[in-house]
Amino acid sequence: MKELKILAVLAVLVGITYYGIEPYAHHEMHPPVAPADFTYNGKQEVALYTKTMDEKLVAATENVAVQTAELAKATDAKAKEAITKKLEKAKSEVATLPETAKAEAQRRTDFWKTANHTAALEGNVTNGKVLVDANCIACHGIDAAGMPMAISNADAAASYGVVPPDLSSAATIYDAKYLAAFIASPVDAMHIQEKYSPESGKTFPMPSYNWMQPQEIADVVAYLKSLSVKKLEGKEAHKATFEAACGRCHSMQYAKFESTTPADALKTYMGTTPPDLSQYIKSRGEHYLHDFINDPQALLAGTAMPRVGLTEVAQHDVIAYMEEIGDPKKDERISLGIYTLAFTLVFAILGYLWKRKIWSEVH
Repeated sequence: MKELKILAVLAVLVGITYYGIEPYAHHEMHPPVAPADFTYNGKQEVALYTKTMDEKLVAATENVAVQTAELAKATDAKAKEAITKKLEKAKSEVATLPETAKAEAQRRTDFWKTANHTAALEGNVTNGKVLVDANCIACHGIDAAGMPMAISNADAAASYGVVPPDLSSAATIYDAKYLAAFIASPVDAMHIQEKYSPESGKTFPMPSYNWMQPQEIADVVAYLKSLSVKKLEGKEAHKATFEAACGRCHSMQYAKFESTTPADALKTYMGTTPPDLSQYIKSRGEHYLHDFINDPQALLAGTAMPRVGLTEVAQHDVIAYMEEIGDPKKDERISLGIYTLAFTLVFAILGYLWKRKIWSEVH
C-alpha cells in the first residue's frame, strides 16, 4: 500500500509540472499569436498592424512623459536644448501616429479587398498568356510551357539578389488571392512593408503591377492555372513543393539540396544567410512551423523571411518533406514508444508482485 501512495504522490507532482508549470512557462516565453490564416483577406494582417501601432503610440506617450521629466530636472542649456528636441519629436509622434495608422490600416484593407475581388473574376487564359509573355518571362522561367529562365541562376542572383521562381507550379502551390495580391504589389502581399518602406530607400526586385486592371491580373492568374503540370502525390509532391516554395533561399543538407540562389547573394539580399532546414522540424516543431511559414511576421516581427502565400495543402507538403528529411524515424519511434511503455508497465507489475512475495514476512 505504501508503494501505491508513493506512486500517487509522484503522479500528482508530475501532473502539476506537465499540465500546470510547463504550459505556463511556455506561454510566458512564447506569447500566443493568431493561428495560421489561409483566407488571405488581410483581416489578420491589419489587426496585427493596428496592434503594433497601438503599442508604438503607448511607447511614444511614455517617452513624452520621460522627456518632460528630464527637461524639468535639466539645468545645463545644451542639455535642455537636446531634451527639448527629443520631446518635440515624441509629441509629434503622439500627434501623428493615430491618423497615420488609421490611413495605412484602411489602405491595407482596401488592397486585400481588391485582391480578393480580382481572384474571384473569371480570367481569360489567352490574354493572360499575352500579358505573361510581355511582362514576366524576362525574369521568370516557365518550364511547363517550354520557357526556361533566360539567364543563369548566378546571373539572376547578381541582378535581383535572389533567383526568380519558375512559374510552372505557381498557381498550384500559391493561393489565388495571394497571387492576385502579389502581382499587384509584391511588398504588400509578402507583408514586408516596413523593410521596403519609402524611408528605407530599398526597392524590391519585382515591380508592382498595380497599373494592370483587376481583369488583367485575373487573366494572368488564369493562365498560370492553365499550365499543364504533372500531378504528383506523396513524397514526390512533398519534395517538389518544398523545392519550388523554399528552395530559392533555403538549403537542405540532409537531402543533398542546395538553394538555387548562391549563399553570398542571399546574405546581401536578405541581410542574413537563410538557415539550412534539415533539422528545423526538430528544433522548431511542426506547430511552430505551421504558423511561421504562413506568416513569419506574425511570430517574429522584422524577420527577413517574407510571407510566401502557400495554400494549406502546399504548406502541409513543405512540413511533411521537412519531417521526412529531418525526422525520418518518427513513425517507427512512436510505434516503438508504445511497446516500451507497455513493457515498462508489465515490468512494474511483475516487480511489485515480486517485492510483495519476497518481503511478505517483514510486512
